[in-house]
Amino acid sequence: MKKIITTVVILSLIGFIACNTDTQKASEENSGTQVEENIVEEEALAPASERITLDNKGVGVIKNIELAEVIDEEMVKKGMELFQTNCSACHKPDKRFIGPSPKGIMKRRSPEWIMNMILDPQLMVEQDRCAKDLLVEFNGAAMANQNMTEEQARHILEYFRTLE
Repeated sequence: MKKIITTVVILSLIGFIACNTDTQKASEENSGTQVEENIVEEEALAPASERITLDNKGVGVIKNIELAEVIDEEMVKKGMELFQTNCSACHKPDKRFIGPSPKGIMKRRSPEWIMNMILDPQLMVEQDRCAKDLLVEFNGAAMANQNMTEEQARHILEYFRTLE
C-alpha cells in the first residue's frame, strides 16, 4: 500500500511540475504576443491614411529605389499628366476623395510602397496590411489597376515628391 501511495504522490508531483512549466511557458509566450498586439492596436488607432509606415516597402516588383536629392522637373511634368489622366477620378492632390490624397504621401510611405501600390494594387491589397487597412478606411473602394509601366509609376512618384 505504501508503494502505491508513494507512486501516486510521485506521479502527482511530476504532473504538477509539468503543468506548471507549460503554464509558465504559455505565460511567457502570451506576454510577447500581448506586446505585439498592443503595438498593432496602437497603430490601428490612427486611420491608415495617416499612419507612417516608411519602413514598409510593400509587396511587388519594386524592392529598392534611390531618389535624387533634386527633384526632376521633367519627370514631375510627366507624372502630373499621368496622375491627371489616370488617377484624378478617385484621388485629389489636396483632399480626401474616393481614395486618399497623395499630398504628403512621401512623409508616410516609402517610395517602394508607393510604386508597388501603383503597379499592382490588387496584390498589395491581398498581401500588405496597410493597403488592406486603406481599403477598409475608404469603404472598400479598391484602387483600379491602371497597367502602368515602372517608368510611368516612377514619374508619378516624382510628382508626389512635390506634394508636400
